[in-house]
Amino acid sequence: MKHDYIIPRGQLDGLDAFLRVAERKSFSAAAADLGVSPSAISQTVRALEARVGAALLTRTTRSVGLTQAGQYFLERARPAFADLNAAYEAARSLGDKPAGLLRLNLPRVVISHIVEPILAGFLRAYPDVEVEICAEDSFVDLAATGFDAGIRLGEFLEADMVAVRLSPPFRFVVIGSPDFFERHGRPQRPADLRRLPCVRFRQSRGSIPNWQFVDGNRPVEVSVSGPIILNDLGAAVSVATQGIALAHVAEPLVEAQLACGAIETVLDAYAPSSPGMYLYYPSRSQMLPKLRAFIDYMRANRPMEMSGERSA
Repeated sequence: MKHDYIIPRGQLDGLDAFLRVAERKSFSAAAADLGVSPSAISQTVRALEARVGAALLTRTTRSVGLTQAGQYFLERARPAFADLNAAYEAARSLGDKPAGLLRLNLPRVVISHIVEPILAGFLRAYPDVEVEICAEDSFVDLAATGFDAGIRLGEFLEADMVAVRLSPPFRFVVIGSPDFFERHGRPQRPADLRRLPCVRFRQSRGSIPNWQFVDGNRPVEVSVSGPIILNDLGAAVSVATQGIALAHVAEPLVEAQLACGAIETVLDAYAPSSPGMYLYYPSRSQMLPKLRAFIDYMRANRPMEMSGERSA
């Protein structure tokens, strides 16, 4: 059986007036507290009594008291009204200053490269904000799952998202150790990867995608094979560094390893590019101060990489 839980219009009207009269035991004192006339307070309370269906107050020329119905009503209404006021204040405080729980959804590999470097400073700057980070590689509906924002590659963002750049454009490169190339040789074309051991990456939905390349303006896909399947890009870099297999990763993830010579890239002429990583959220009109503070803090502490908001 379906129930209708909608509170009738005006059902709570006069509740604050009744509580004030009950507390002050005086219509005139309650009227002064609320900044209205005693007759207005009296009319408001009478209207409330009419909706309740019972007299709540006893009135004489000298005093105001509670009826039995009024006492029952007061015992239940006073804490409920306090909770309602607290709810209003809590919601209002989230709209006035950076406060509350900031929920972010992002790929695992992004945490150490983008969020961790600024997280401690942000939390010190905004002690009333809590940050929850959910690391997953598949897209989620931010609004439906209660996230304030997400971080993803720019080419995958929906057109109705507002996006803030977090990184410059970058390439996806094939990496291997010098020892690996000594043992197996260096591939010259993407098709050569079919004969070499490669790390395969299992996505959160269970599929293992082909490796993507470009030959001029033509996209090229290669189905690779190898001794290991992973679902973590950091682990894939480690496997490649150890000389076990080749890996296909975003170039910024391996800048340190490339700089020290622990790994090398191959097939650079066929490397596809991404517009970069973006923080995204549904709408400017829905942005609370906690998210605005996070974006502004990231922009201030990653000034060479971040740009203003734009529609995706």
